[in-house]
Amino acid sequence: MQNIVTYFEQIPSWQRALILICGITFFWMIEFIRPLFHFQYNKLKHAGVNIFFTCTTVVINFIFAFLLLQSCDFVTSHHIGIVHQFALPLWSEVLITLLILDLVGAYLIHFIQHKVKWMWRFHIVHHSDTHVDTTTANRHHPVESVFRAGFTILAIWISGAGIGVAMLYQSISVVLSQFNHANIKLPIFIDKALSFVIVSPNMHKVHHHDVVPFTDSNYGNIFSLWDRLFGTFLKKRPSDIHYGVDVLKRSNDQNIMEQLKIPFKK
Repeated sequence: MQNIVTYFEQIPSWQRALILICGITFFWMIEFIRPLFHFQYNKLKHAGVNIFFTCTTVVINFIFAFLLLQSCDFVTSHHIGIVHQFALPLWSEVLITLLILDLVGAYLIHFIQHKVKWMWRFHIVHHSDTHVDTTTANRHHPVESVFRAGFTILAIWISGAGIGVAMLYQSISVVLSQFNHANIKLPIFIDKALSFVIVSPNMHKVHHHDVVPFTDSNYGNIFSLWDRLFGTFLKKRPSDIHYGVDVLKRSNDQNIMEQLKIPFKK
């Protein structure tokens, strides 16, 4: 475990980018081999739009990287945060930190964006995708990326995360998000078994259904226990899921400029 933490303490930016690229490439290939839905769409054009938003997310995270690093250094040197209040073995310290980072930096901000109207207007860009696949994972309006970066830093202060665990969390988060958005068909028993621990593809697809209450469910990113614990877990057969948002039926989800302007429209 120490070797893993040490590696992520020193991981260069190009290797973090490689994790993102390899994840998208891997799940992209699986989508061709075993798709959940046989979409009739231009897969390259669709990917281009989502990769644009992925790039804006990367830029926002790069801007916040200094604050993230300084936060990690400060909380560890001043013993601030939950994990610094107890003498814990390294493996449990890492696990507790990952749980808190996922709860605050992913589940909580996701839940809030669905409940606060002006924040939802930015998050709706993510839900506007009517052909959800692995590239949808990082389809976030730049302002939403700021929300998420801010809550990740808040989670660092609450947990007391060091930079190694914070980088480990971000890497796992990227790959798991690509996995649970991927348009892949897993055997039902495998998907169901996975959903007791992590957010599986079928579990997260329910969240992208175009009407409530399903849109307001299954907020998790890495760990599925938050939705089960807080009563936001819902089931729906994949064959009954329709992607998108009911109030955006006439919007063009493949037009970048239109998507950027959605939060500011009446």
